[in-house]
Amino acid sequence: MLLKLDDLFGGTAERVLEIGFGNGESLVVQAAQNPDLNYLGVEVHRPGIGHCLLAADARNVRNLLLICHDAVDVLRQQIADKSFSRVNLYFPDPWPKKKHHKRRLVQDEFLELVASKLVAGGSWYLATDWQNYAEHIDAVVAANRSFHVQERRVHGGERPLDRSTTKFERRGLAQGHKITEWRLVRD
Repeated sequence: MLLKLDDLFGGTAERVLEIGFGNGESLVVQAAQNPDLNYLGVEVHRPGIGHCLLAADARNVRNLLLICHDAVDVLRQQIADKSFSRVNLYFPDPWPKKKHHKRRLVQDEFLELVASKLVAGGSWYLATDWQNYAEHIDAVVAANRSFHVQERRVHGGERPLDRSTTKFERRGLAQGHKITEWRLVRD
């Protein structure tokens, strides 16, 4: 059943979706800094949901809703097409072993699913600290016709692309990884 997001949020403000928000630290910061936007977070890790709810309550954030479920299922079954102006996917599981690469979230089919949920001209922000996953994302995006790369940035943590830093980012930087980020725009 499709969610009635305007009813749930109590208005028709632009909406941002964050997939796999971890403990919600950066999601709460973004929602607090942009009270004119509505944020929906989808995460499967229950302790992360609890942490996010506590952080949102502490900052009196009221423009944020959370779903504890698999993001692919939520997108397929509960979200109407053209529901979001922005989607965030920061530091998804890189599945570093070659035999597990098929489990990576960023695949052709997933790009099309995300594209269907974005308005025309909507943005998809991605970030990873795994070089091999960055190369994989570059290849998948290059073969896709629904998005074009508006910006691609590689940095050592000093230049995040329109976001605050995350726990997984700090962990990757501590291990000496570089951060690769994209802003994709739906055509």
